Amino acid sequence: VQLQASGGGLVQAGDSLRLSCVASGHTFSSYIMGWFRQPPGKEREHVADISWSGGNQYYAASVKGRFTISRDNAKNTVFLQMNSLKPEDTAVYYCAADPSGGSSQSYYRYWGQGTQVTVSS
Repeated sequence: VQLQASGGGLVQAGDSLRLSCVASGHTFSSYIMGWFRQPPGKEREHVADISWSGGNQYYAASVKGRFTISRDNAKNTVFLQMNSLKPEDTAVYYCAADPSGGSSQSYYRYWGQGTQVTVSS
């Protein structure tokens, strides 16, 4: 299973970004997909995850109402739409996949390489 994340960049506070993660090597619709992030000098943390069909989404309190996770099973892609970005959203963002998934990174077997998001004030 390979995951390729993209879409990061340098933006200003209040801007939006859309991250994408393309999966290959497995039946995408059989995997729960998650987004995690690691701010500078901090531990990696859960951002959002989405169920196999996309019908259920779960968010960290810090991003709820600003970020939206979605997936396109026909394109083997999961997205993270990030609106109203704040400087504290600055982090390396990772996508992850697992048949079971959840909010803990320990539940995920496969990880992408990460994409940097930097939000300036």
